[in-house]
Amino acid sequence: MEQLPHCETLLLEKHGPALLLTINRPDVRNAMSLQMVAELATIFTQIEHDDSIRAVVIRGKDGHFCAGGDIKDMAGARGQKTEEGQHDPFYKLNRAFGQMIQQVNESPKVVIAVTEGAVMGGGFGLACVSDVAIAGPTAKFGMPETSLGVIPAQIAPFVVERIGLTQARRLALLGLRIDAEEACALGIVHQTADTEAGVDELLAQALERVRLCAPHATAETKALLHRVGHEPMHKLLDGAAEKFAKAIRGPEGAEGTLAFMQKRSPKWANNDE
Repeated sequence: MEQLPHCETLLLEKHGPALLLTINRPDVRNAMSLQMVAELATIFTQIEHDDSIRAVVIRGKDGHFCAGGDIKDMAGARGQKTEEGQHDPFYKLNRAFGQMIQQVNESPKVVIAVTEGAVMGGGFGLACVSDVAIAGPTAKFGMPETSLGVIPAQIAPFVVERIGLTQARRLALLGLRIDAEEACALGIVHQTADTEAGVDELLAQALERVRLCAPHATAETKALLHRVGHEPMHKLLDGAAEKFAKAIRGPEGAEGTLAFMQKRSPKWANNDE
């Protein structure tokens, strides 16, 4: 694994095949600054081809996941002049976040969000692009943008993909805040726990499942799932068949089949490096 860069807004820790990424701005309930957006993008770029990392766990420090966009950045953008032929500073700020969240969404790694406390705005969007989302008892989710006179410009498409247009309309147009139980019922999160210890146990179970699944097969499966609904079905299935043939003839397919026949764990399940 390459040396991870020093980050001012994130704490990084490697545990076996998982990178634990903690949003570290507790004084503002881990609100998302431009610097945080840039640091998240840098990390996901760096680990994209790092086979020693198979999962990324995102959580917030001191009881909050992420309370949305940083007001200071908003104020700074308001004070900037728009030069002729240049994009509005607010456009650049908003679009940078969208590019990062798309990158997280399409990462070949298994992204696990551990949500507690405020999960608002951009934090809500980040939860919606995770592969596995776990909520603690204090988690409160919301899209408050319309109540603030703005729009959830970059997160709305991902919310629709996550829970469907009908439910996304209700949350976004009313600026609602909901608890972990309702978030689970809607499909924003997959599991909830009543205690912090319960959250940690669910996380440990998810990471154990990641360890048991072949890393390249997992990445290819995630890419396949993202293609659904974006291209004709026959084309999708043709491409999927080609990927299947390549996988079953490849090293993971050979090892997985052999391990099954020999009634043992495959090599990737024993690799904690």
